[in-house]
Amino acid sequence: MEDEVDRLVAAWRRERPDLDVEPLEVLSRVSRLARHLDRARRLAFAEHQLEPWEFDVLTSLRRAGAPYQLSPGQLLTQTLVTSGTMTNRIDRLAKKGLVRREPDPNDRRGVLVRLTEEGRNRADEALAGLLAQERAILAELSTAQRHELAGLLRQLTAPFDNVPG
Repeated sequence: MEDEVDRLVAAWRRERPDLDVEPLEVLSRVSRLARHLDRARRLAFAEHQLEPWEFDVLTSLRRAGAPYQLSPGQLLTQTLVTSGTMTNRIDRLAKKGLVRREPDPNDRRGVLVRLTEEGRNRADEALAGLLAQERAILAELSTAQRHELAGLLRQLTAPFDNVPG
């Protein structure tokens, strides 16, 4: 089975035989797959009236476990945005009734961001929709192939995830 990347690689090999274009065989496919996954994610979230960034914040709180709360600093770490961006996001989610700010009992100056029941329900429903979309994307692969692919991708992404700072 030939795909668009095969055609792209063949053209580069013809036009630039002096270059080793082998990385394109893997990384161009990863890039194309990322675009398809982004579309699937946006569709799954839109069905639950969520933007991707809203899903990221809500599911960070959901994964924290009961009582589904984190400090703004912990949310920053999990979502990789600036403090100003996170403040804006928390404000917007609070206005929608999906999170609320509460005083941090361990720090008089601090606050905790807590998932509301509506926020938890939306996060759970959107996650179920996302997983259905992702299962459809992976449907062509056997369980063993999915595990192998996950391991290979982990090898490539782990160095980026473990960079200090």
